[in-house]
Amino acid sequence: MFENIKEDRGQVGIGTLIVFIAMVLVAAIAAGVLVNTAGFLQATAEDAGQQSVNKVTNRVDVVNAHGLVNQSGEERTVDQVFLTVRLAAGSGSVSLEDTTVKYLSETTARTLTYNDTVNNADTADPANLTTGNNFTAGVLEDSDGSFEVLNEQSDRAEIVINTSTVEGSSANGTATGQTVKLDITSRNGGTTQVILTMPQQLAGKDDNDPIAL
Repeated sequence: MFENIKEDRGQVGIGTLIVFIAMVLVAAIAAGVLVNTAGFLQATAEDAGQQSVNKVTNRVDVVNAHGLVNQSGEERTVDQVFLTVRLAAGSGSVSLEDTTVKYLSETTARTLTYNDTVNNADTADPANLTTGNNFTAGVLEDSDGSFEVLNEQSDRAEIVINTSTVEGSSANGTATGQTVKLDITSRNGGTTQVILTMPQQLAGKDDNDPIAL
């Protein structure tokens, strides 16, 4: 006597096959989207990180500052400010043409931009200095002749601000004891803040005498 052996067989219909293929395609598309999104986020994070680094490092340091005395009768003020600047440690190149200076005193707030109409020989003459919305600069040391660009640690430039024009026609400059805050910002956003306090006493000083700030 022979026994009938029954085997269970599974059959897959065309509908099930279509669903399976669709699931594979959806998974592949989702994986592609995830990979593209991850790449985009990585690139964005790298750009943001580089911009943050630039804002911290790409800036100038102020080596020293001095002013010139303006004598008008018995009144004495400081009507010109000179800042010697160099690259900050770890900074890339900084263009003075693309640099701005935020000027804030007790009576005036202005953003000054670079004025390239003044050359080095003219900076001693107040008549040739900047307007109320400008500053100018002169080269002190330049390793490669790139005047408006500081690109070596040995480079030195002198930023000049005519406070009598910045403060307005009613003022002859900044008065004794007055404080001026300067925010020097490079094109990449790196900012150096300088706070200058005018000397309490200018008695005995003559017109155009230099004075430390």
